[in-house]
Amino acid sequence: MAVHLKSDLEETHEINVTPFIDVILVLLIIFMVAAPLATVDLPVDLPASNAAPHEKPDKPVYVTIQSDLALALGETPVKRKDLVSALDTHLHDKSKRIFLRADASVPYGEMMAVLESLRAGGYLRVALVALDAGGREPSAQ
Repeated sequence: MAVHLKSDLEETHEINVTPFIDVILVLLIIFMVAAPLATVDLPVDLPASNAAPHEKPDKPVYVTIQSDLALALGETPVKRKDLVSALDTHLHDKSKRIFLRADASVPYGEMMAVLESLRAGGYLRVALVALDAGGREPSAQ
């Protein structure tokens, strides 16, 4: 008399891919939401220029004057009196080029005051950033 007992310990050789697909879809949604947030930039209405664009360095340092005359180093807000000290902590070389972006509505005197404070702090290599005539990628003047 042969008795065949089926054991519950037998291995199944099937892969359940449903949880894997769920995880991949959740990761896809997370990256789709996070990717645009990683490229957030300060809203600045740059004036247009017909000059030939120059090559940008790998990691440019931007000083931005917004329409409400607020200053920012990169995307970090900074007070006007603390601009040079913030640049000193961010950069260790005063000969590196700084890109100055100013909203089109910023008065000329305000932009010159920021340029003067940069010059007084020892930052002499300042490039002005503008949109090219077609309104495309910013270029340095």
